[in-house]
Amino acid sequence: MPSSVMPTSIPSAITANGLRKSYGDKVVLDSIDLHIPAGSVFALLGPNGAGKTTAVKILSTLIAADGGQAQVAGHDIAGEAQGVRGAIGVTGQFSAVDGLITGEENMLLMADLHHLPRREGRRVTAELLERFDLVDAARKPASTYSGGMRRRLDIAMTLVGSPRIIFLDEPTTGLDPRSRHNMWQIIRELVSGGVTVFLTTQYLEEADELADRIAVLSDGKIAAEGSAEELKRLIPGGHIRLRFTDPATYQAAASSLRETTRDDDALTLQIPSDGSQRELRSLLDWLDSAGIEADELTVHTPDLDDVFFALTTRQPKETTR
Repeated sequence: MPSSVMPTSIPSAITANGLRKSYGDKVVLDSIDLHIPAGSVFALLGPNGAGKTTAVKILSTLIAADGGQAQVAGHDIAGEAQGVRGAIGVTGQFSAVDGLITGEENMLLMADLHHLPRREGRRVTAELLERFDLVDAARKPASTYSGGMRRRLDIAMTLVGSPRIIFLDEPTTGLDPRSRHNMWQIIRELVSGGVTVFLTTQYLEEADELADRIAVLSDGKIAAEGSAEELKRLIPGGHIRLRFTDPATYQAAASSLRETTRDDDALTLQIPSDGSQRELRSLLDWLDSAGIEADELTVHTPDLDDVFFALTTRQPKETTR
């Protein structure tokens, strides 16, 4: 498994050691460790019932862990819950938007909950409505908003308190592809501004697009952690493909290279590889020393779908994710 140790020069936004949580006989989190650098996107993947939402609830002080310890923004989640809450924002699976009032009123209500002075609350509300492209709909009931608009409003409300760390629990579930891509852009902008994002998702493409590091949660344990590319290299099936146009060069390479899969009709060779720079350099050095030049070289690695299915087990769907 790739190392999850952070460079010491990067401060930690979230650390957790040995977090445990059970509901009756069901172990939801089984001694998980997390180390998330500030200003990064961390994605927690896992099937329904794996414990993703439970992890978010514990780290955001909504529920208590049964064991272990964690610090969020430098505050202990058990002993300094108020400090944690003052540093974070949480957008849950289900929208916190009140559909009976307008988008602007939802924002102003959140400003009141953060005890912002009236003038400051209106300024922040106006800025966020503009940032999330909600100005035209600001004075319409939120019940009339599309799913993408409600999700944007939900995140805008989360940002009223200027949190340094944001928990996004499956933020794009149910959104159409355009709204999902818009949400990705919002997340990228947040991180470019120094915000740390803890993301749970079932969309593997989403984690691949956004996350600096990904952890795969299965049966309450972290099955693997690393960058998307590191995780893909954990799964067998990666290979380097060489294509030739000259039959003689193809035959010379095929007779010299070991453990290759030949396609004599297409003049291609497939060589098992983890896709690492070391293996690629070794092959290129060998081709160069042998005086063999391939017309095309491509590296194929398993995708996150392969990683997900290989590392997770089928689990019953629960309400305590």
